[in-house]
Amino acid sequence: MLVDGGSRDGTIEIARRVPDVTALVSPRGRATQMNAGARAAHGRVLLFLHADTWLPDGGALADPAVVGGRFDVRFDSSRPVLSMIAFFMNLRSRWSGISTGDQAIFVRRDVFDSLGGFAAIPLMEDIELTRRLKRRGRVAALRARVTTAARKWEREGALRTMVLMWALRFLYVCGVPPARLHRWYYRRAP
Repeated sequence: MLVDGGSRDGTIEIARRVPDVTALVSPRGRATQMNAGARAAHGRVLLFLHADTWLPDGGALADPAVVGGRFDVRFDSSRPVLSMIAFFMNLRSRWSGISTGDQAIFVRRDVFDSLGGFAAIPLMEDIELTRRLKRRGRVAALRARVTTAARKWEREGALRTMVLMWALRFLYVCGVPPARLHRWYYRRAP
């Protein structure tokens, strides 16, 4: 299942040529798109994978006590600073139980549905979902690694991006509206 939020790069046309891929168009917004995909999906487990993130070989949701989880992450860059950042992202996530979309969040459908899906907010939808998921049961932190694009980190600088991510999370926990955080992150309105 691929859900496109109105991109103009030919994503839908390309996806529709791939066998066994259902391609949908939904209004723009990560939470909106992921909820649309979840509604259209038929499986008992949902995996939310960003378009610029690749799954490792293997990986499964075998333990019935686990309500969902995430993978460790690495970047598609050989820069040592990004390897270090990925290490600390994985450590932070393992310690806090909070996951981000780059970590390929997965969740049992019945749990996802009972939580009402992703909150309809323009940013921090992944953090909000995993906060609620933790209250429902055990969340797996798989050591298998997904690979995610390092574009933003390389374009905007590793230190600047790391500080931005931490600041956005801190401000979210302090109650700053996700729409304002979205403007700061993307430098435009949602």
